[in-house]
Amino acid sequence: MSRKILVLGGTRFFGKRLVEKLAANGDDVTIATRGQQEDSFGDQVTRVKVDRSERESMEIVFNRTKWDLIYDQICFSPDDAKIACDVFKEKTRHYVMTSTLSVYGFDEKELKIEKDFDPYTYEITMGGRADFSYGEGKRLAESVFFQEASFPVTAVRPPIVLGEDDYTERLHFHLEKVLKEVPVLISNVHTKLSFVEAGDLADFLFWTGKSELHGPVNASSPDQVSLGKLIAMIEQETGREAKIAAPESPQNQSPFNFPASTYQDVSLAEASGYTFKPLTSWLPQLINHIHSLYK
Repeated sequence: MSRKILVLGGTRFFGKRLVEKLAANGDDVTIATRGQQEDSFGDQVTRVKVDRSERESMEIVFNRTKWDLIYDQICFSPDDAKIACDVFKEKTRHYVMTSTLSVYGFDEKELKIEKDFDPYTYEITMGGRADFSYGEGKRLAESVFFQEASFPVTAVRPPIVLGEDDYTERLHFHLEKVLKEVPVLISNVHTKLSFVEAGDLADFLFWTGKSELHGPVNASSPDQVSLGKLIAMIEQETGREAKIAAPESPQNQSPFNFPASTYQDVSLAEASGYTFKPLTSWLPQLINHIHSLYK
């Protein structure tokens, strides 16, 4: 039986892959965006124009709607979350919010498990996207959902997402630096990070929408890689020796130059029935593909 699904956002990167999977599954999919970016979904989806950060806009557009499932790809603040809690009260069976590894912050505990940030007890401060850092905005958004929503919520926490069509081109950045023999500005090559492949994340989001897994859940490849090892993989692919230098300022430093190692435990997702692809099965191929774009 076809499910009625709303996707807030979903026109690019892993969100686009998610919408494609939902449509291929035969679901009745509506995407809600500000209408500023074209999509390639054709007649597979219904489109509505809305500003998800404006309460009046959300109330008008979704006044008489009900959904089996809502995916929220563009919630960045407690105000956004509060509007969603109010507008969709008694209007959905399940709400899946895309959160982030950044809710954990950086401390001595490198391996992050879901309980390391507890949104059920975190003190809420209201505000919009511009009022908080990215990580704090997501922490507060999660907290509003888990403390105030009348419907079941899943907060999917991915780390850095990589893929061929990553519009931020973070991996591209590193290949280009090595190919041009320009220093890659990294503070500590031993810093270890989690990554997840865009298609794998889309698969997990799709799977989550069919599961009974509620609450926060990490979403990454089960293994980690140090920045030094990542650069070595790029060196092997390109045949060039990378130049590494310590950044003197945040300008032009590696977008992966985190202040400390931070990576995820995905035991909860695995115990619930989903297995993420290990880095070794996709990262070398992705580096090869991006390198081919520069040849």
